[in-house]
Amino acid sequence: MGLRTRGSPLGPRLAHRPEAGSAGWGWVPAAWPPTALGPPPAGRRLSSVSLEILFFLNGWYSATYFLLELFTFLYKANLILDLVMLFLYLGIEITRIFFGTKGNLCQRMMPLGISLALTFPSAMMASYYLLLQTYVLRLEAVMGTILLLFCALEVILEVLTLSTFSSMDSF
Repeated sequence: MGLRTRGSPLGPRLAHRPEAGSAGWGWVPAAWPPTALGPPPAGRRLSSVSLEILFFLNGWYSATYFLLELFTFLYKANLILDLVMLFLYLGIEITRIFFGTKGNLCQRMMPLGISLALTFPSAMMASYYLLLQTYVLRLEAVMGTILLLFCALEVILEVLTLSTFSSMDSF
């Protein structure tokens, strides 16, 4: 059962999709069925499941890292600059994970590339909290090392996923 349409090819059309269980005609955008810009065919899913799992785990870990760093700042009574950098880190990390997840699930190279580019400032801030603070607690050292491990694994998987996306675009 296919899609039957009627109406102008320049505007919205009425479409009837009996396989979707619809009782009658309804408005469907003019670009129905999906064109080359739509999702790939069902047999060609290129998203990386391991990258998506890593993004999910890193999201929870980043929230935990942020809260524990905030509490250690209260314990150490650090400068305002470190606190501002922590909130900047949080903003970069949220944006990076959002773009990485969207790029991976939608199989788009641009959001995944933005996520890859934002990984480096995130790793630089994590290395600052690991190495360049005046006083680093052992808890911060362990958490910073785990965070840098997450960043390194994500860089590797993002590069592999981007190469998979680009190799499939050439065919």
